[in-house]
Amino acid sequence: MRIVMIGSGYVGLVSGACFADFGHDVVCVDKDAGKIAALQAGRMPIYEPGLEQLVASNVAAGRLIFTTDLTEAVAGADAIFIGVGTPSRRGDGHADLSYVYAATEEIAGALTGPIVVVTKSTVPVGTGDEVERILREKRPEIDVAVVSNPEFLREGAAIGDFKRPDRVVIGTDDERARAVMREVYRPLYINDNPILFTSRRTSELTKYAANAFLATKITFINEIADLCEAVGADVQDVSRGIGLDNRIGRKFLHAGPGYGGSCFPKDTLALLKTAEDFESPVHIVEAVVKVNDSRKRAMGRKVLATLGEHPRGKTVALLGLTFKPNTDDMRDAPSIAIATALADAGVSVRAHDPEGTEQAKQVMPDLTYCSDPYEAATGADAVVIVTEWDAFRAIDLKRLKGVMAGDVLVDLRNIYRREAAAQVGFAYTAVGR
Repeated sequence: MRIVMIGSGYVGLVSGACFADFGHDVVCVDKDAGKIAALQAGRMPIYEPGLEQLVASNVAAGRLIFTTDLTEAVAGADAIFIGVGTPSRRGDGHADLSYVYAATEEIAGALTGPIVVVTKSTVPVGTGDEVERILREKRPEIDVAVVSNPEFLREGAAIGDFKRPDRVVIGTDDERARAVMREVYRPLYINDNPILFTSRRTSELTKYAANAFLATKITFINEIADLCEAVGADVQDVSRGIGLDNRIGRKFLHAGPGYGGSCFPKDTLALLKTAEDFESPVHIVEAVVKVNDSRKRAMGRKVLATLGEHPRGKTVALLGLTFKPNTDDMRDAPSIAIATALADAGVSVRAHDPEGTEQAKQVMPDLTYCSDPYEAATGADAVVIVTEWDAFRAIDLKRLKGVMAGDVLVDLRNIYRREAAAQVGFAYTAVGR
């Protein structure tokens, strides 16, 4: 099939490359000429394990191309996917749908025949209705079906998630659109992956509900971690104890400094705004958002407490800046709130991240950036593990301690054992242990 992907950011690029790897002919369209030129030269705008190789192989096979010309791309397409960004709207927290609707307007102007238009972007309930209204109003003579097909990709594991998904949700009541979408995802039938057809609005809400529930699990275990510290329990054992219940499951029950990234912060907020609009508040999600925001600041205070009564003038090394490992995404990363709290208290911050340094510099230009953990720790009074990159799981703790001025190790991801840290002389602080 011939597929057009509007938007070459995280969702559009990963989805487009994977569709091409399924054997479809894919054209990725973006208004950013610089991004398209970089992609044509083999340079990725984001870090995602395996993505560069996947793009290169499908470009070489002639199944994946990049362009700024939407009109040419749309000609002869079987399906057009909208994969543009939907960030939180500044001022009120609603999802900013301006990019979705602008793409819809351009699609309408380029259509030449019957088409299936698919919203791949994460959008609030009712967005598909508006996309359909725009298309039918501008091109009433063309048979257009609008489908919701939300992505469920984890940054750092997106390619595997796309090719071996837990489920594919497709929202449409149009039989022609169903047939097209079945063909688009036909390669997944080989692996017996569940493909769930629903109404369009059900599909739109499913994405937000799923992310809100996962955010709730994270926030729940973080509050339990605080309780563990207060009563002398171990949150890792508590997490195992409840996670082994098949009704609960072990995933997203890892205590830490709070969730961040491109999905949970904006999607929980957008769900709250949708609930307000329909006068059906979701108080649990309200609490989740509030607790998560507070937790990031609390982690900054936790680090400051390890520096004694007078932290001003001391130095802290932050290991890991991105919101999670295997991505360069800095959106709503806990490191931002932690670094801000330290700087506000007069603490100098040295930092290292395996992949996120360039993105971090745009958000936190005043930090001192280092090439490896040991350089970051040199002269530091405390080292803080903020993101659980694999590279940080095998640090030579003795060497790390040897270059420091102090002896504090704050492990916000619980990747080390207290005994191992104590053996080399660290004053070890963890989360919920």
